[in-house]
Amino acid sequence: MLTILLALLATLLILAGLAGIVLPFIPAVPVAWLGVFIFAIGTGFRRISLVMVIVLAAIMVATLLLDFFAPMLGAGKYKASRWGFLGAAAGSFFGIITLGLPGIILGPFLGALLGELVAGRKEGQALRIAWGAVLGVVVSGLFKIVVILVMLGVLIASWF
Repeated sequence: MLTILLALLATLLILAGLAGIVLPFIPAVPVAWLGVFIFAIGTGFRRISLVMVIVLAAIMVATLLLDFFAPMLGAGKYKASRWGFLGAAAGSFFGIITLGLPGIILGPFLGALLGELVAGRKEGQALRIAWGAVLGVVVSGLFKIVVILVMLGVLIASWF
């Protein structure tokens, strides 16, 4: 009975993690990992091994880093200046805090755009770099979905 309750709790946390991809106040991958971790600990690591929990924790940390750097990497694809990188990073941070859900996209876009305009780039080039920052956010979001689905798969596989 306890195993079933742990599985339900883990599933709810993983689903909350999926919701966290679009709800900026929920740390998506850490919440999903927490579900796997609680289930693994609660079952004495018999169904999900400690090694798997550590591997998923490492992937979670990598995902958090990617999430932070993705707008800058996307902007860098279009040869962003230092101001564009700084703008994308600052826009990501302040966009989520001040604008909530729309800030996930608008923050990096506006930050990179303003940064590139300050750096003296022409509007067309600054817009391409800003869209690159948005592309980074989208790729990061897709990566988070994959990671969370893998965690769900690990949980499901632990029953077989």
